[in-house]
Amino acid sequence: MKTILLTAALAFSLSAQTHWVGTWAAAPAPQPDVRFHDQTLREIVHVSIGGDTVRVRLSNAFGPEPVDIGAAHLALRESGASVVAASDKTLTFSGRTRVQIPAGAVVLSDPVKLTVPAAADLAISLYLPGDVLGAGFHASSQQTSWLAAGNVTNAATLNNPKPITSWAFLTGVDVLAPASTSSIVAFGDSITDGARSTVDANHRWPDTLAARLRKAGSKLAVVDMGIGGNRILHEGAASKRPQFGINALARFDSDVLAQPGVKYLVILEGINDIGHAGSSAPASETVTAEDIIAGLTQMIERAHEKGIRVILATITPFEGEANIKRGYWTAEKAKVRDAVNVWIRSGKGFDGFIDFDKAVRDPAAPNKVKAAFDSGDALHPSDAGYQAMGEAIDLALFK
Repeated sequence: MKTILLTAALAFSLSAQTHWVGTWAAAPAPQPDVRFHDQTLREIVHVSIGGDTVRVRLSNAFGPEPVDIGAAHLALRESGASVVAASDKTLTFSGRTRVQIPAGAVVLSDPVKLTVPAAADLAISLYLPGDVLGAGFHASSQQTSWLAAGNVTNAATLNNPKPITSWAFLTGVDVLAPASTSSIVAFGDSITDGARSTVDANHRWPDTLAARLRKAGSKLAVVDMGIGGNRILHEGAASKRPQFGINALARFDSDVLAQPGVKYLVILEGINDIGHAGSSAPASETVTAEDIIAGLTQMIERAHEKGIRVILATITPFEGEANIKRGYWTAEKAKVRDAVNVWIRSGKGFDGFIDFDKAVRDPAAPNKVKAAFDSGDALHPSDAGYQAMGEAIDLALFK
């Protein structure tokens, strides 16, 4: 009990002096068919800003049963699955070295002192002693993490680990920061999540934005809350892919409003609302431009209630042979995208916009992504395309 009280007192003292800001985050989604048993997850994340006091956020979102975390460690990543041994820290939760996360709940670790440079890679190792469902799961991370047998959370190097490109249970890393420091939440679908970008290279457009802010001397962090396949108004389960997440309006509180230190919100959503209906989702889920605008307006109002400035991004092009064949793109769907983009460019009711459409479209064929920026599926940008998006953002939006 004495340890718990001391830890709580330390947390209160630190928080009273400054505040917590998310330096990395990932949005969880349902994943009903992934289980773990007597294994250590060593999850690798790339932070945006640094700090000398850190905590982690674990989530059992969408989990129907409690999850036991038998041990947890935090360290600077050296390379691959190896950590800098001298940086290893045991994580505690309310003073305890193990924690049970109730169904649907979130837990925060106690603060630990660790000097984390900006743009550093961290390794968070979680031991899962029982048979547990991979709830709180982010399916596509574009980052290699590692899975090993038994409790090896404090090992500097893992023996024959299995690589995985998802994050489980881990949904946030926060740093203690001065009052002048805050964060930008990038909220969206696979194009914000960085789908088809080079794994382990941090080439998502939010990564480019974070790098530009650091170079400019900004104190703003960037957290990426994109989920591949996500829609504003309908569930991923409707397309039989629960990993696409619950609708953006439903996840808005947890993935945006609950983020520590958030001051700005960039929203890039709507392409899947347009494309999925009649292709991977029922035609009954067809939406109009007015439907999408109404959904965006709801998010704008909810963010403004909390004093968060909202920046909308235009929807990028997606005409291509494969998308036409599967019904994801049609001429009518293109008209819906155009109408939403006209409204976004009008700048009504929000605090600014980013013209991602203009940044990546082919000037000679504006319904298509420019060839140099196309990853190959006429939908997701290449590394160069994501970089062009990140560089198209006017940093003055965040001043």
